[in-house]
Amino acid sequence: MQDDNSPIVVIGGGPAGLMAAEVIAAAGQPVLVAEAKPSLGRKLLMAGKSGLNLTKSESRDVFDAAYAEAAPWLSPMLDAFGPDQVQDWARGLGVDLFTGTSGRVFPMAMKASPLLRAWSARLGSAGVEFRTRWRWAGWDESGALTFDTAQGRETITPAATVLALGGASWARLGSDGAWAGLLAARGVPLAPFAPANAALAVDWSRFMGPVLGTPIKGVAFRSGAYTSRGEGVIAAKGLEGSGIYAVSRGVREGHMLSIDLMPDVPLPEIAARLARPRGKTSLSNHLRKVLSLSPAKAALLNEFARPLPNMPEVLAATIKGLTVHHAGLRPIDEAISTAGGVPQAALNDHLMLRALPGVFCAGEMLDWEAPTGGYLLTGCLATGQAAGRGVLRHLGI
Repeated sequence: MQDDNSPIVVIGGGPAGLMAAEVIAAAGQPVLVAEAKPSLGRKLLMAGKSGLNLTKSESRDVFDAAYAEAAPWLSPMLDAFGPDQVQDWARGLGVDLFTGTSGRVFPMAMKASPLLRAWSARLGSAGVEFRTRWRWAGWDESGALTFDTAQGRETITPAATVLALGGASWARLGSDGAWAGLLAARGVPLAPFAPANAALAVDWSRFMGPVLGTPIKGVAFRSGAYTSRGEGVIAAKGLEGSGIYAVSRGVREGHMLSIDLMPDVPLPEIAARLARPRGKTSLSNHLRKVLSLSPAKAALLNEFARPLPNMPEVLAATIKGLTVHHAGLRPIDEAISTAGGVPQAALNDHLMLRALPGVFCAGEMLDWEAPTGGYLLTGCLATGQAAGRGVLRHLGI
């Protein structure tokens, strides 16, 4: 049993850390949340700028499969705090939700800020203390946690610790991966970081200028075992968007990327349309007339398949599987999330580090990855709850 007033310290004020703090505070235990940035949940707020996708409403088999090889590890945590529980939790904060046609669940207000304000207020009412601009600097000789703050070095000896420090992308929002060196120095094995849900780097020709910033709709992306019908965007530095992010793991693993520009039309039908007489009409105009290719699709076709083949069957096959020539994924700091971090083998079943008893890990710093679409945030919340419960179990509470 915990027999003193030492707080349980949660390091990291993102969704996983705040969820761990909520679980621990609900058991009547003192909790201190230390956040390196001036405010909480900065990456959550950034995600909410384009619409906060909390979770996804679909069968659990389909939902769990999004976590790929990590699904067996995460499934018990998702049983305790999965899509249904996430929705109930958000409604308990006074946040009205709606489910889109794709099953994605959003707050009616779309933004993250109302949810984060309500959550922070509820945590404060439960006695959770917050320390912002407290950057974790590791442990001192006595094993106490040390923090670099505006007032100088601060030291705390906790009853237990939850690390919820994020991955290694979006350093300006707080997830810089610097914690990896601190854990490695204490004998914690780590999987190397890699970009996940990342954009593709493409060195466009000057001919792509008119379509930069244009969305790509009604296509299918494929790389290795990963496929997506999501949208893309022709960005200045390459291809981005949910459709690209969903297949970026295949690119990371060394597979080519291809685009089906007309996924709903069979190849023979495309070939038959292309075989229609075109007289003196240019090939580009012929494509526009018989295939109704959008300017963005036509530009991609010309960019990656120029000079276009004249044979209808060959051109149809190119349209159904346009190979994208690229320079790999954009840098890890630009990725929405990261793979790598603390592997399952380094933790017990309650997310406590085997090498550091009393220290638990949660959220994106764990070695799992998932596509965007509600899976990332649900995984962070579920592991945060599991870490909080692990702390209580460890302390005999």
